Amino acid sequence: MDNVYEKKERLEEIIKGLGSVAVAFSSGVDSSFLLKTAHDLLGGNAVAVTARSCVFPTRELEEARAFCAAEGIRHTVVNADVFAIEGFAGNPPDRCYICKKNLLTKIMKAAGEIGIGSVAEGSNADDAGDYRPGMRAVAELGVRSPLKEAGLTKAEIRLLSKELGLQTWDKPPYACLATRFVYGETITEGKLAAVEQAEQKLMELGFRQARVRVHGNIARIEIAPEGFEKIAQPETAAEVNAFLQRLGFLYVTLDLGGYVTGSMNKPLQKPRP
Repeated sequence: MDNVYEKKERLEEIIKGLGSVAVAFSSGVDSSFLLKTAHDLLGGNAVAVTARSCVFPTRELEEARAFCAAEGIRHTVVNADVFAIEGFAGNPPDRCYICKKNLLTKIMKAAGEIGIGSVAEGSNADDAGDYRPGMRAVAELGVRSPLKEAGLTKAEIRLLSKELGLQTWDKPPYACLATRFVYGETITEGKLAAVEQAEQKLMELGFRQARVRVHGNIARIEIAPEGFEKIAQPETAAEVNAFLQRLGFLYVTLDLGGYVTGSMNKPLQKPRP
């Protein structure tokens, strides 16, 4: 099996072969490493494009802007109204596909307008193991996934990011706010805002990895198991419960299974015999 540095060399070859690239930049671990690597190799021929939308917290956009400013990378922000996308609000199982295709199309247009020939996104080798309909949009549009193509895993990307001195190396994984809703539940701007505020509250209380999943009027909190004792403290539990109820949730629960990536996809998995 190739080691991490052989994969890094393969990544560099892929990026050099692109000549110029616009990275769909979310400020997460993967896209930050991809963007930094591309800019180091291609200079001004590597740019960042971020879609500004209500499905991404304001803090993520601010972090994206700060990263590009610190690294001297050209950064373009495109506005994306997800509620103008037919089918998005109904939250079908392929919601990620229809949304990502729309957002990537906007990013491709923005890249073309500044003379950039390729668009890349930050999926990694681990992403093949989950239900990710958005990858169909990536394939249909011809968007590249250099980290995945090079075989780099999330752990390896964190290691290489740390060696590069990127502050994102230990940033908790993040996904768009639309992933917090059970499939079939109507998504609204108000619900997205409530989830963003709820998760921000948990972060401020010290829970670095937190998700607030929405099942109708029930908020299902996912945190790492090591945080169970802390959130169960009477004062903390009361504060979280009161805050989320003010946001409109009738019931506030803690998932004893802890944080799980893609937990909303469980109903789509085939039951075991």
